[in-house]
Amino acid sequence: MKLSGKKVMAVGMAKSGIAAAQLCHRYGAVVTLYDAKPAEALEDALADLQGEGYERILGREPSEEELARQDYLVLSPGVPADLPFVERARALGAAVWGEVELASHFCQSPVIGITGTNGKTTTTTLVGEIMRAAYPPSLVAGNIGTPISQIVEQTQPGGYLTMELSSFQLETIQDFHPKIAAILNFTPDHLNRHKTFENYVAAKCRIYENQTSGDVCIFNYDDALCRQKGQELMRRADAPRVVYFSHTQETPGGVWTQHGCIMAQIEGLAVEVLPIQNMQIFGPHNEENAMAAVACALAAGVPLPVLREQLQAFRGVAHRIEPVGTVDGVRYYNDSKATNPDAAIKGLLAMPSKYTVLIGGGYDKGTPYDKWCQLFNGRVRRLILLGATQQDIYDCAVRQGYSAENIDRVQSLEEAVQKAAEAAQPGDSVLLSPACASWGMFDNYEQRGDQFRALVQDRMTQRR
Repeated sequence: MKLSGKKVMAVGMAKSGIAAAQLCHRYGAVVTLYDAKPAEALEDALADLQGEGYERILGREPSEEELARQDYLVLSPGVPADLPFVERARALGAAVWGEVELASHFCQSPVIGITGTNGKTTTTTLVGEIMRAAYPPSLVAGNIGTPISQIVEQTQPGGYLTMELSSFQLETIQDFHPKIAAILNFTPDHLNRHKTFENYVAAKCRIYENQTSGDVCIFNYDDALCRQKGQELMRRADAPRVVYFSHTQETPGGVWTQHGCIMAQIEGLAVEVLPIQNMQIFGPHNEENAMAAVACALAAGVPLPVLREQLQAFRGVAHRIEPVGTVDGVRYYNDSKATNPDAAIKGLLAMPSKYTVLIGGGYDKGTPYDKWCQLFNGRVRRLILLGATQQDIYDCAVRQGYSAENIDRVQSLEEAVQKAAEAAQPGDSVLLSPACASWGMFDNYEQRGDQFRALVQDRMTQRR
């Protein structure tokens, strides 16, 4: 891709936007940095974006003349593609891309793209570990925390680039083409951005839009909508090879569980990959993540011994049902990455104890809580709520038959942990699994999880 002399507006000065701006600048583009925030609010973020080749439009919308000059608008994932000034730029002739689309034009490695509502980070991390062990030049980037533009120039033909991909990133692709794609599941999420579940699913399904017969697309057979999308894809002319993973049945050419083992069909034979008890991650959802990772690895030609070794060594990811300590016989788990009800359901069902003291609530993304709240009776000893959604979750829990007497509403995570410690009994679990985004109280789910971990560790220190 030739960018020399091209005019590019990088829209949104978070990590992805900054990385995209720097990539374009390195290849000779004249880059305009745009953000709705004023310059004083972006001083730290823009510290590395100095010098000739950068123009700035901050704290206001671009003018018609400024938009008309652009060859490309590159949107950060957090920027909706239907903003009026973005649509106006498109009408004036600018190509509107996301950061993933931009970076993909510089990628020298085949790509493994992983999406779905839940499990993306765990699966992407596990696939990345497997690929690095099998093909050492391999890298990991995307929604997992490292912008693709930041590392794409390090890619090599002998490795794979494993990407975690959100619906926000996928809705702005054009030619992006993963060699191997995986869709883990579909449940309602980000409806405040996508407006309807159908729009959200359509954005996710763009991951295989440009795949052809030489590629592989992996679906969760046990998710009815995933199964349907896989069946529809198989009917497409020049379709990629569709592979399923399943808890419930053996799938031709796929991956499944049987008698406590992860199995795979390799060269027409059913082969035992690994006993589930040999993995260090636990819960049915993590078995699904592992099966998806196995399917990706086998599609990439990873030898079985390497695959088995990495599956056994993998300890999971921070903030996803992460054990953080035991205090007074109560085990504490950080599931801050559960930013929607379906993820929170998986966290609650994974708890090893009979009773759980549950901390939930946060920023409202427009998703219903009913299925989550239906699980509380008989499982949740006490429900502790914080953030903007606490009243909505309270009302939903009571509507689903959970006793209002067992619900506390608090103003801070510190207060929530204190209340949880008071309510929990030896043998219980305390689970931070918010079912909501962190915005409003925290910058991101990592900050929320880090604070929870620190609060628990402080309690452990006090008991010594």
